[in-house]
Amino acid sequence: MSDWIAVTSVRGFEPGSREVFDLDGIQVILLNVEGEYFAIEDKCSHAEVELNTGPVVGEAITCPVHGAKFCLRSGKALTPPAYEDIETFPVRVNDGVIEVQAV
Repeated sequence: MSDWIAVTSVRGFEPGSREVFDLDGIQVILLNVEGEYFAIEDKCSHAEVELNTGPVVGEAITCPVHGAKFCLRSGKALTPPAYEDIETFPVRVNDGVIEVQAV
């Protein structure tokens, strides 16, 4: 069974918030998009640059370097120049703490 890792408190992690953390050697971005939490790999599959400063519109994040878009829910590459998906991670709230599952 995979472990759930406590990342941050729900308190203060308002819509629009994001936080980068290490999950078993993988850099992951936790995002609050209109009250829904997403956890995705912080690496564009096109050029392996960090996604954490990229704009989020709806359920998509855009690579700040080359403009590739990824679905926050599935990790699917939505636009070129990225063709490979990125990893996503299950998120839950437990006693006011946001947890991400290491898979």
